[in-house]
Amino acid sequence: MTTDPAHIAPRTRTIAELDDHLTHCRACPRLVEWREEVAATKRRAFADWDYWGRPVPGFGPTDAAIAVVGLAPAAHGANRTGRMFTGDRSGDFLYAALHAVGLANQPTATHIDDGLTLHGVRVTSPVHCAPPANKPTPAERDTCRPWLAQELRLLRPTLRAVVVLGGFGWQALLPVLEAAGWDVPRPRPMFGHGVDVALKHREEPGELHLFGCYHVSQQNTFTGRLTPAMVEDVFGRAKAAAGLLRE
Repeated sequence: MTTDPAHIAPRTRTIAELDDHLTHCRACPRLVEWREEVAATKRRAFADWDYWGRPVPGFGPTDAAIAVVGLAPAAHGANRTGRMFTGDRSGDFLYAALHAVGLANQPTATHIDDGLTLHGVRVTSPVHCAPPANKPTPAERDTCRPWLAQELRLLRPTLRAVVVLGGFGWQALLPVLEAAGWDVPRPRPMFGHGVDVALKHREEPGELHLFGCYHVSQQNTFTGRLTPAMVEDVFGRAKAAAGLLRE
């Protein structure tokens, strides 16, 4: 049985089916070895945890109007808990911002059964396994791309905006959107915090707004390069572009 995402992902017909296949992926040997090593050795603070240690699927409703595209699961965050941006400082920052603008029911994300619900938002990433030093290779990004491409394809009937966290996600996403029929300008738009690019589809009506946001990593949030107000502003504009009413 093949484990090639390029063969499996396009054949899935629902996001639930996609997620199920994704969590069994072993296509990238370096990432498989790393995620499983981390899950076995653990961090002392989480010694009593049964780590997830597998690819992490997207999180949020399957009819989302907004997609959030990050980088990859954190070794002791999502790789431990099994849910995107859950169990680490980056997730604390992200979900607090989503809650502040009415896109999440609570500001915290500690574990997969903590009651967190997202409103009209689905969180995903270009790479679904935790990479060493949080740096996937270009080959790993490209191998994982069919999962993201199919997820966005399945979301397309309701998707109106995408918030991209960081330059890696931006560069990974543009070819996916272009292949899915969106007219990406040439030269391709540059990543930047607060950037808003409206894309037209070659075959279907409507626009897709692509928003840039600095990644919610501790390197950005601890230094003040990214503040809660900055993230809330981007998500507030994405919410308006997606046509979601304010609460």
